[in-house]
Amino acid sequence: MLLFREKVSADWLPKVLANLPAVLVDHAHLERKAATSAMNLEKYRDLYPRVEELNAIAIEELQHFQLVLGLLKQRGIPFGQPFPSPWIAGLMRSIRNGQRHQAIDHLICFALIEGRSCEKFQLLATGLAGIDAELAQFYGSLVESEGNHYATYVRMARGIDEAESDRRMDFYLDLDAKLIREPNPVPMLH
Repeated sequence: MLLFREKVSADWLPKVLANLPAVLVDHAHLERKAATSAMNLEKYRDLYPRVEELNAIAIEELQHFQLVLGLLKQRGIPFGQPFPSPWIAGLMRSIRNGQRHQAIDHLICFALIEGRSCEKFQLLATGLAGIDAELAQFYGSLVESEGNHYATYVRMARGIDEAESDRRMDFYLDLDAKLIREPNPVPMLH
């Protein structure tokens, strides 16, 4: 699995546990965005041979979106406005122009988002175990999928240009570490 260079801040889990309705709304938006992101990758020529894999990821992300919407409905939580993630915005601002470079950077950013989701869903599954067994089980059930998406995106980037992908992964791991240290008062997954 991915070796992040910075851990999730110690205050993240208590903050999200104290604000589960807002976090579930944020999670729904993240799943929706993950589905559209997978489909948007299909525009890159280097990824034309991977369209079926990207569609499979998009479908799985849409299924997750539907599951989160179901949890919102069941719990009487209205689906509301998304809040922009400073961490995701910071990653996305560094994407370079040019078909090949842009494809690699998008893939690595999406890999890091999936990797952080995997990590945070594990933390949530553990943290929710004695508080909300249904949500604990739900978040635990998503861990493997997020890890698989992370690995798929890394493989796709390396398939375009292995050396360049490794250089960019190094760059993005440093950027992730910098961004993850920046405080975010809003209770959100990322």
